[in-house]
Formats: sequence, C-alpha cells, structure tokens
Amino acid sequence: MRRSRLLLAALTVPLVGGIAGFAAPTAAAQPQLSGPATEFTVLAAEGQSVFAAERAVRAAGGTVVRTNRAVGLITATAPEQGFTERMSDDPAVFGAAEARPIGQAPKRAGGPAPDEVEKENRRVAPNKAPNGPKPAAEPVGTDPLDEELWGLKSVRSDMARTVQPGDKRVRVGIIDTGVDGSHPDIAPNFNKGISRNFVRDIPADENGNEVDGPCEFRGCIDPVDHDGNGHGTHVAGTIGAAANGFGLSGVAPGVTLANLRAGQDSGYFFLQPSVDAITYAGDAGIDVINMSFYIDPWLYNCAANPADTPEQQQAQRTTVEAVNRALSYAHRKGVTKVVSLGNSHSDLGDPKPDSSSPNFPAGNEHDREIDNSSCLTMPVEGDHTITVAAFGPSQAKADYSNYGTEQISVSAPGGYYRDYFGTDWYRTNENLILSAYPHNIAVADGTVDENGDITDLGTQLGVRKATAEDGRVGYYQWLQGTSMAAPHASGVAALIVSEYGKARWGGFGMRPDAVQRVLEGTAADIACPVPRTVDYLDEGRDESYTATCAGTPEFNGFYGHGAVDAWAAVTSGKRYARG
Repeated sequence: MRRSRLLLAALTVPLVGGIAGFAAPTAAAQPQLSGPATEFTVLAAEGQSVFAAERAVRAAGGTVVRTNRAVGLITATAPEQGFTERMSDDPAVFGAAEARPIGQAPKRAGGPAPDEVEKENRRVAPNKAPNGPKPAAEPVGTDPLDEELWGLKSVRSDMARTVQPGDKRVRVGIIDTGVDGSHPDIAPNFNKGISRNFVRDIPADENGNEVDGPCEFRGCIDPVDHDGNGHGTHVAGTIGAAANGFGLSGVAPGVTLANLRAGQDSGYFFLQPSVDAITYAGDAGIDVINMSFYIDPWLYNCAANPADTPEQQQAQRTTVEAVNRALSYAHRKGVTKVVSLGNSHSDLGDPKPDSSSPNFPAGNEHDREIDNSSCLTMPVEGDHTITVAAFGPSQAKADYSNYGTEQISVSAPGGYYRDYFGTDWYRTNENLILSAYPHNIAVADGTVDENGDITDLGTQLGVRKATAEDGRVGYYQWLQGTSMAAPHASGVAALIVSEYGKARWGGFGMRPDAVQRVLEGTAADIACPVPRTVDYLDEGRDESYTATCAGTPEFNGFYGHGAVDAWAAVTSGKRYARG
C-alpha cells in the first residue's frame, strides 16, 4: 500500500498543441537587468495557459529557451536578481527554480558513493568463484554467456521465451545515460529512428570543475546511439539484448529498444530533460520505460522543511509537481513506468534524517529532519510507478537496496556482491549482474586496451568478450544495484505487453494498470526471513544497513508482491490482464 501524498495530485495544464514540443521564444520587451545569465525551470500554474507563463517569464526579464507543453515546464535564462521570487509571485506560475544538475543515476543515490554500490567489485577486490562458471548445455533460444546470467534464470526468461520472446511492436524506452546502439547484442533490437537525446554535454561547470569532460562530438550533443557512461547500455542489455547466438540475451529478447537519454555522461540528470524524456515516451508510443535515476540535489523533496530556505522549498515543490505531471501524462498515453527503488539501504516509509542535501553544488548540505508525509524521493514516490527492490543470487535482500511496504511493488535480481557470506562465493563477480558494456567505456575504464584485448584489471573484474564469425566484438561487465533489478522487471513488463497487448490508439499496446496487475499478480511470493530483522555486520556493513522485513509472504517490505516471473506472467497472467 502507498501512503497518501501531499502536493502529488497530477494537475491538468491547459495545453496548446497537446504534445511535448519545444516552443521557440518570441520577442517581447524585457527589463534591462545586469548580472550573469542563469538558467531556470519555470512550471506553469494549474488552470493557466502555458503561454501566460511564458509571458510572465519575459515580463520578469527572462528569455524562454524551450517549453514542454505537455506539462507546462519552461526552461528560461535570466539574471538571478530575484527572478525566482518574481516568477513565484505571478499567478500564471506554479513555481520556479534555478536549473542545476538535479537528478542522478541511482549509483549516486543517498548513502554509498558509486563505487561502493554498482562497482563495488572495483573497490573491494573480488574473490575467484569456486571452479569458475560452469557452462552447461544451452537451452533453445539462449546465447553462450546466458549460463552466467543467474538473474535471467531467476525470472525464468529462458522458459518464457519458448512461449513469448517479445513482440517487435513493443517498444521499451531506456531513460538513462544513453545506449550503445552499435553493440552487437543491442543493435538487432535498437530503433535509432525513435531514439532521442535530450541533453547537451557539459564539459565543466561555471567554476571550472569538470562535469562531463571534453565533448566527444562536434556541438557537444552525442548521437542517439552513443553511451558516454555505460550505465544505460547495461540496463538496455538486461531488458532486451537479442537472442542471436552471440554474447548474451535479455529478459525480452524480441522487443524493440529505444534510447531516451536524459542523463549526462557524468551521471547527472536535469529536471527538464528528464521530464522531456518521460512525456516524449507517451507521444512516441513507447510501451514501457525504465527509470534508473532519482531527482536531486535533494534526496527528499520536502514541501516546507523548516531547515530549508523559501527558495529551496519552492524548488522542491516544483520538482515534485513537474515530475508527477510528466508521469501522469505518460500514464494517460499508455506508458508503463518501472523505477528502481534506490540504493540507500533505507525504509522509504520511515526516512532517516538527511544530511546529504542539497548535494549540488557541493558545500550546501545541511541537516534536515524528514517528514514522511510531505518529503518525497522522485520519481520513486511519484504517481503511477512500479518500483523494484533488489536481491542477490541466494534471494537474500541486497544490503544496499531500499525497502519498505509503503513504496515497494516487486523485487528482482539486482546483484549482491557480499552474498553467500562464509562460502567461496562471497565477494565474487558472479554474484553481480552481467550485461552489455560499451567498447569506448571499457577502454576509458582500463579494462580493455586499444587493441581490444581484456587487460589484467578487466580480467580481475570478470569482463567478458565475445567475437562473432564476421569479426564483430561485444564486451560485457558485472554491476549491481536496484538499477540492475529494475530492467529485469521492465523486461517482464515488455513480455506482458507482448503477450496480452492489443491494437489500440492506432498502434499496439496495453494499459499500464493492467500491466502492473499482471506483473504483481504473477510474481513469486517470497516470505520475510527468519528472524525478520537482518543485519549485515558479518558482511562488513555498519548498523545503518540493519533492516526489518514487515508483511506477509504475499506482500512484504523486502520483496513487495514477490520476485518478477516472466514464465508465470506469459502463461498465467491473462486473468490479471482482464481485471
């Protein structure tokens, strides 16, 4: 069950044009203000024309850069000089906030730093798996490396594909740092034509601190089939790598993949690109989107936390409202939205004090008590989302995974490096999730050399290489996190749409609520552990990781409605689809 949310109702904005288009600014007299230009996001008020909000921006001395008319979110530039206050006082405006990198991949989500979660095996040297991985006879429809994908077997994709491997008409959008569309396991299912990149690379910030680093492409805008981080390609591979006799395959190896890039190379996200990607998914006929990020600089967006300034409060309210409008817009358009639950090992229904926000720019963090009824992590606690927790190969809750009955929907394989404590499998790469790895990132990481050979570091980290008869080469890396759990659920959701979807809206699809009923209704029940309180002290974690599982075998805070099950979903989900 989910709690009642304050300030979360999706408010209708009168739309002109009705799509998430970008409006060019029009000329208007502006106050002559001095000072450096700053970028802002401005959200139109409920019941007000988006054009009225644009006029308010210009009247306050700003310039409209672009507008997402689906939700009324405007990007504007103006000298600071009280611009947000002037905007917030205008009846055409819900709120305004200075635009900063306000979202980031879950690997940065409050708590452990990136290398301590997704790439933990790079910080703590991995042990060698006992006897190494054991290849077995390949079932029909699987690829050579699939034997190493314990997550694929856990969700029973190898069985499900004998009935439903995925329909090409089903489109899955990866809202992430990009997708390497040239990877041999991604290319067969990648649709470049419907893919979009909503971000511009930022070499450095206003203080000269590196953000994305030097632009790889002229104009500082990456092609739609490029990934400058690696996170998005790993996600895409788990969802829908092709079953083509090469490398490995995804949960739904027959569906179509699209890159809806909203994240910078550095892993940061901005509000406007994130909202643009979500609403574009609705306009482009995307069936499922995978969102492995959270909106920040605030770990929790609080409506009126007394420790925050009025401007900070307004910025957080604007973020919550804008994201919820986008989520509701996509929902109405038939998009199923799957979100990773987060890596901060927290019960989202009982939040701890927050001392990490705002985490950008650095040095502005301050202590805050968090009120559960009015402080939200977005988009995890947003409208119409399916949230996914992570477990390891033993089916134990991953130490880093968020949990709690208030927000969880389902659970899925996310990897757990410290699983099997006391055995030879403890701290092995094989406890993580193996998926596609862009060649450019592998070289930058030092795991592959310029000749394409795996280095000593790559060997230590378990990097895999596959070479086809025609000379094509693909690389694969091990990662862990709820970012790895969510794509397993997204893949199952795509199989559900493939199996039970129908021709509608001039295309093919399935209502998101029905997809969620099937996903949750066919998930495999997992009971709470005994005892219900689990500590990870033996595994080397401190007491902040200790977690208590509340609920029943049918629904609890560690596993939600259970572990996603592709086989059950496509063979016995019909009754839920009709519900």
